[in-house]
Amino acid sequence: MSAQRPQGADAADLDGILAFLRSAERLKTVRRSGWTSEGEQESVAEHTWRLCLMAMVLYGRDPAVDLGRLLRICLIHDLGEAIGGDIPAPDQKGSKSAEERADLLELLAPLPAPLRADILALWDDYELGASPEARIAKGLDKLETILQHTQGRNPIGFDYRFNLAYGRGHTANDPLLVAIRERLDAETARRAEDAEHPRRD
Repeated sequence: MSAQRPQGADAADLDGILAFLRSAERLKTVRRSGWTSEGEQESVAEHTWRLCLMAMVLYGRDPAVDLGRLLRICLIHDLGEAIGGDIPAPDQKGSKSAEERADLLELLAPLPAPLRADILALWDDYELGASPEARIAKGLDKLETILQHTQGRNPIGFDYRFNLAYGRGHTANDPLLVAIRERLDAETARRAEDAEHPRRD
């Protein structure tokens, strides 16, 4: 019995998909500004994994949210960083959107045109916040970053207080995001206080 080829996929399509997946593997090694609870710098892929997990556990039962679309947006929101890397928020000058979109187009080049267009449309939706799912994904992206900073074994001099304002506009318009933000802000303030006034035993 021969293996069935996926509907609509020819050999060139499959070769292109595999080339894309090999390039996307770089996200496993592109480092972010967050540190894990074990004191290791996290990768973009690790951030994306927990972002998707947050989307599933927080919005998976919400009938007003298209979970499939939300998860797809979360999966692809940082794909361009496989080419250009991650720029921490404090170091960003103006909008990085145009450069990241160009990097994304380079990464998507081997894909069949319809698939390339689908992913690009999701990324554009995320950047513009056009759909409810894109706006939720943007808020969750900020909250996952803050969550990591509250639990990571961060280096001395880590700027916790930056997070008290970081991404606030993206987390202010959804009751669930607001509730999570309040809890993370409290933890952020506590960690900032501990870092600024360490106890001397």
